[in-house]
Amino acid sequence: MAKLMVSISGIRGIVGDGLSPQVIVNFAQAFGTYMGNGKVVVGRDSRVTGPMVKYAVYSGLMAAGCDVIDIGICSTPTVQMAVELLKARGGIAITASHNPIEWNALKLIDATGLFLDERQGNKVIELAEKNMLQNVRWDQIGKVESYDGAIEHHIKSILKLGIIDAKLIASKKFKVVVDCVNGAGETILPALLDQLGCNVTFINKEATGLFPRAPEPLPENLKELCAKVKSVKADIGFAVDPDVDRLAIVSEQGKPLGEEYTLALAINYVLQKKDGPVVVNASVTKAVDDIAAKYEKEVIRTKVGEIFVAQKMKSAKAVIGGEGNGGVILPELHLGRDAPLAIALTLQQLALFDGTLSELHQTLPQYFQAKNRIELKNIDVASLLDAIVQKYKKEKKDLTDGLKILWPDKWAHIRPSNTEPIIRIYTEAKTAEEANALGFQFLNEIKNLAKKQ
Repeated sequence: MAKLMVSISGIRGIVGDGLSPQVIVNFAQAFGTYMGNGKVVVGRDSRVTGPMVKYAVYSGLMAAGCDVIDIGICSTPTVQMAVELLKARGGIAITASHNPIEWNALKLIDATGLFLDERQGNKVIELAEKNMLQNVRWDQIGKVESYDGAIEHHIKSILKLGIIDAKLIASKKFKVVVDCVNGAGETILPALLDQLGCNVTFINKEATGLFPRAPEPLPENLKELCAKVKSVKADIGFAVDPDVDRLAIVSEQGKPLGEEYTLALAINYVLQKKDGPVVVNASVTKAVDDIAAKYEKEVIRTKVGEIFVAQKMKSAKAVIGGEGNGGVILPELHLGRDAPLAIALTLQQLALFDGTLSELHQTLPQYFQAKNRIELKNIDVASLLDAIVQKYKKEKKDLTDGLKILWPDKWAHIRPSNTEPIIRIYTEAKTAEEANALGFQFLNEIKNLAKKQ
């Protein structure tokens, strides 16, 4: 299991180099053992290794006495909502999200539709590692059935939200371009946008799992989408990751807004309609704080990771929250990041705004982020962070997750990734130049400190 990434975000690995059928069966059986007998929803993104992983998951769950409800290729938020809809004991979303094509993963979901928390996840890992697995008798083996209504339920639930006016959006006849990165987006976005009355051009639509670009919807990966938005004179462009929980937005000028502004736009709209706090992780743009201050609402920050945000949203009765990677969470729908929801919220706000998306974006506080990374090669992260704390001991710091150093108009956040063997270095400032300079400064400092270890 040494080559696996086992964390709060799930169990990830490279297929053929750590993530084997044996490992998958083991973890699925451990999950089934932890959940006890009952129904488990299984859905997957379009990755080419998906069928192999799916059947291994089936075996593990059935051996533990669980009945499998297969909902096919779909978005991760669709799996989460189906668990609640079907009153299942839990769910498994088979997806490595934004990771490259050679990766796959199991995201484990409990009966509430939330991902497992640290306590639950550690228990499953313990069961797997100690081989404390339930093996039922031949006449108690679980069964497999299919359910084909999960995606329709997801779409209908979005359109029924009180803050979404589908008729108003449809009246605008928005021209939209969507990049599905050949992931699971094809299974939900055409139907959703059709019901919102949009004139849609798709690129990389087919759910083949053969990603035509790096699957993470970062600005540098969206050149084809940007060009298509300009060439067809679209009002807006959307890009999702393979499992459709993250959304990136491109303006009518063919310029990416940056993933942070997917969440900022959603918060700006929802706080006009709902009263309550906002929950985001420690890396999210300061624009969220400025927007919330305008509406006199509280912002609560958590560790990076969807489950941390979702749990705090639940306890704080937040009206909206999410992560700055394009992940929007609306508790009224469900407590999970949801790109189809984010699309509807964005179109709703644009339909109400008398202007273009670029103009709408400019009404929000403007910040710029730089995102850098360093591969973990025998780096002692704890001692490295301690050294940086000492160097910046006079500066204001936030230790919610890793180390965040704050100045009045900029910040730097350094933390080990939950999903990849890397250290992430996020920096933000009022100009792109300053954010990049701050990023390079910490990148070099960390490299120099790592050499001394």
